[in-house]
Amino acid sequence: MINNVLIIAEVKTKSPFGYASDENWEELFRIAVKIGDWISIHTDPKWGGSFELLKKAKRLTAKPILAKGIHSSDEEIIKAIESGADYVLVVGRIPKLSQIYLDKCLIEPLTISELSEIPANFKVVWNSRDLSDGKIKKESFEQARKIWKGWLCQASNIRNVRNIKQGADAVLVGANLSEFCESTKR
Repeated sequence: MINNVLIIAEVKTKSPFGYASDENWEELFRIAVKIGDWISIHTDPKWGGSFELLKKAKRLTAKPILAKGIHSSDEEIIKAIESGADYVLVVGRIPKLSQIYLDKCLIEPLTISELSEIPANFKVVWNSRDLSDGKIKKESFEQARKIWKGWLCQASNIRNVRNIKQGADAVLVGANLSEFCESTKR
C-alpha cells in the first residue's frame, strides 16, 4: 500500500490500442509481485493474457489475484475463479450470479451513467481509458468519485505515485508498471 491506497499491479504485455511491453510476462510478473498488494492477470488474449497464465500466476504467488478482462459472460467469471482468481473484473455489466461469486467481482462501468446504476455493495474500477477506442474518457476519476461513495479503484494512465488521485481506495497500474515501481523509490 502507498498512503493507504491498495496497489494492484497488472501483468500486461500488450493491448489492442498499440501498446507492447519491452518486458516479457515473467519480467512483468516479478515487478508486479514486488510492488503489488494484488496481482492483476489478463485473461483476454488481446491484452496478452489467458486463463492458463492466470493458473500459472496462482502457482507463483500467494498474493490475491485479479482476473482482468471484459468477462462478458458469467461463465467466464466462474472459469476465472476456478483458474485461481480471487477477484474478477467485469466490464460494462452486472453479473447474474450467486452472492458468493458477486462478492469476488469488481465492476468497471463504461460511462458515468452506468456507474450510477451499480448496486452499492460492489467494488468499482474507474478506467480513464475508453475501451472502445483506447483514448482518454471525457469523464474523470474526480467525477466518478463524486457519484460513487463506495470502494473505488483508479485505473489506466498511472505512471508514478504522484498520479494517484485523492479519494482512490486502490490503483490498477499496468502499462507503466516499471516506471511506477521506480517512482516508489524516490
